[in-house]
Amino acid sequence: MDVPEGDDSHDDAGTDVARLQARVAMLHEEVRALRQVSSQHEGLVTQLREANQSLVLATVSAQTQHDQAEAANRRQNEFLAMLAHELRNPLAPIAMAATLLERMPDAPLQLRQLQGVIGRQVDHMARLLDDLLDAARISSGKIRLAPETMLLSDLIAQAVETIQPRIAERRQALTVSVPEQPVLLEGDPVRLAQVFSNLLANASKFTRDEGSIDFSAWLENGALEVAIQDNGSGIAADVLPHIFDLFTQGPRSLARSEGGLGVGLSVVRNLVAMHGGTVRAHSDGLDCGSRFHVTLPLPAQSRPPAINNRPKPGGMRLCRILLVEDNIDARLTLERLLKLEGHAVGTATNGTDGLAMASSGDYDLLICDIGLPEMDGYELIRRLRKTAGAGLHAIALSGYGQPEDSARALAAGFDRYLIKPVDGEALLRALAEVTSDS
Repeated sequence: MDVPEGDDSHDDAGTDVARLQARVAMLHEEVRALRQVSSQHEGLVTQLREANQSLVLATVSAQTQHDQAEAANRRQNEFLAMLAHELRNPLAPIAMAATLLERMPDAPLQLRQLQGVIGRQVDHMARLLDDLLDAARISSGKIRLAPETMLLSDLIAQAVETIQPRIAERRQALTVSVPEQPVLLEGDPVRLAQVFSNLLANASKFTRDEGSIDFSAWLENGALEVAIQDNGSGIAADVLPHIFDLFTQGPRSLARSEGGLGVGLSVVRNLVAMHGGTVRAHSDGLDCGSRFHVTLPLPAQSRPPAINNRPKPGGMRLCRILLVEDNIDARLTLERLLKLEGHAVGTATNGTDGLAMASSGDYDLLICDIGLPEMDGYELIRRLRKTAGAGLHAIALSGYGQPEDSARALAAGFDRYLIKPVDGEALLRALAEVTSDS
């Protein structure tokens, strides 16, 4: 069959085939490119999946480490509380024995000197324990302030009174300069007194015998400024930036008879910060003395401080006292002190006997250790308050010094909570206070 001249349908079919082939080739190229991109994406997805798994593992590990750190911190605080309790127990009879020695009539001079040594060392040990526990409480956020209005002069007098025996022992000269007009502060008087007594103790510790310490306070720009300066051993330049860090201590010579734990200044910084203030240190170097500067905000409006009308031990009436204490040395020294003051004293060595004697109604006051065999002090006072002993005044003694320990004792029914080692005068003041309404 002849193809008509000029018919180009065959050429058109060839062109369509060529176009189709070109299109197929293009699609193949696109598929290849898509496969390559898909392969790359699969790698990214795999990497992302692995990264997510690593992130989950890291998060779990971080949470585990956080839980372990909290558990370790909790165990540390529990250990410190137990350590303080165990150390305070033997300190209690030592402190009471020192008080008895001081009250002995016609005691020879040598005996009184020995009593002074014992008393000062017990006070020093008690301060070390207090600083160690305060550092642990601050780190765990367990310190709570009890703010009130107070006079600056009373606060400074309390701080100076605390440290005066140490300064006198080393024959150091302490000068105190305060504003002539009355100055009112808002804060926790116990903690602020602790701040200034710690700074004074630090100045005395690092100042030579017969050295000088200057305590000055003034008002400036609506704030109270306090400076404590000494001419002691000073602070090395490499130690100065870290002087308020926990457990930081400067070089100590072998001749230094009184050391420390490196926690007192850390406690100072944190307590001052809790009152909205600042503390800083300055020294020109070793053997150039040191200066600590505290700034505390003043209240915008202040009310006159309450007058302290606490009864003095001298006005205390004589009582029939039941002493429940299982530690033989603590019991004997306490019993002798109370009898020396003219009180009638009965004793028990465990909680069961103590409850039976207290329930008899023959006593005006109960002085009770918390950690007792057979029945602890908490259970004793709870049972006593449900019986005939509901009106009996009660003072708790314990080596545990956490705020929750005191709150637990007061909630159980005690009227006062005293931490061992108990100072004899403090015990007699507490005795006078709880019986003053009788």
